[in-house]
Amino acid sequence: MLAITGNFLISISLNIQKYAHLRLACQANQKPYYTSKLWWCGIILMGLGELGNAAAYGFAPATLIAPLGCVSVIGSAFISVLFLKETMRAADMLGGTLTIAGTYLLVTFAPNVTQELTATKIQNYLISWQFLIYVILEIIIFCILLYFYKRKDVKHIVVLLMMVALLASLTIISVKAVAGMITFSAKGKMQLTYPIFYIMFITMVTSCVFQVKFLNQSMQLYNATVVVPINFVFFTTSAIIAGVIFYQEFQGASLLSVFMFLFGCLLSFLGVFVITRNREEEHLQVPYIDCGHIPGKGTLYSLTSYSSPHVDCIYSVCVSCCFMLRTLSVI
Repeated sequence: MLAITGNFLISISLNIQKYAHLRLACQANQKPYYTSKLWWCGIILMGLGELGNAAAYGFAPATLIAPLGCVSVIGSAFISVLFLKETMRAADMLGGTLTIAGTYLLVTFAPNVTQELTATKIQNYLISWQFLIYVILEIIIFCILLYFYKRKDVKHIVVLLMMVALLASLTIISVKAVAGMITFSAKGKMQLTYPIFYIMFITMVTSCVFQVKFLNQSMQLYNATVVVPINFVFFTTSAIIAGVIFYQEFQGASLLSVFMFLFGCLLSFLGVFVITRNREEEHLQVPYIDCGHIPGKGTLYSLTSYSSPHVDCIYSVCVSCCFMLRTLSVI
């Protein structure tokens, strides 16, 4: 419930921030976006949403919390109809239904495990054979993708978001480890004196920084309606694999529970793609904006159909920071 509420607040936050940028874009005297009270309201709501996610990671496994990010996608689609007066499409209704059904299955059949993550346990996980094989394969794949990205100048969206997903798996592992050791230390059993804590902390920060770099570039090169669903699928899959291999969160789970959980993920993925597909990007004609009306039906700009270099650049940074905060929120 905390994760769902947190992601819903994030969807409200993104709508408010987008609207704040749209209002600033049509003012005669351009002001920095950070001078807008409305924009700061959106940032505060985002912070509250991430606090909800942070609390959720303390009570549930990563394999459950990560897929619930679909709530922010479906929330943005439906809130934009009310807040920005966008048109409700049949695809939005179908996608919302699929996502809600998938979320129900995720919550019902997610692994019910709670772990006290000590420094010793994290060290044991790090040297387990399954994780060593996993991290070696991940490094090889990442190096291949990085070679094409740097040397061959391949900027395909799959290449960019695959690198984001590979980094995200390390982020999920390190963030949960750091959060677990901090939580255990707060109970009176100090874990912060172990070198593994600082190793995981450095891994967490480094992977987050490079995630934002590649994600922000994908937002600049491709439409948000393309980046968001693909990144959601890649990120969620990466988080689930990390939780299964490193934290062994499905250990002892029945075959039926695993199947229904994966089926719930599939429904959520389909719902997100249905909601975001076929949303055309329209260019904003600044001289013809009626700034006295809320953007939406009958106008040239909205949350999902706005394309101004100034606003899209700022919005891509906001979305990138949102993804980074989502992975950092477990601290």
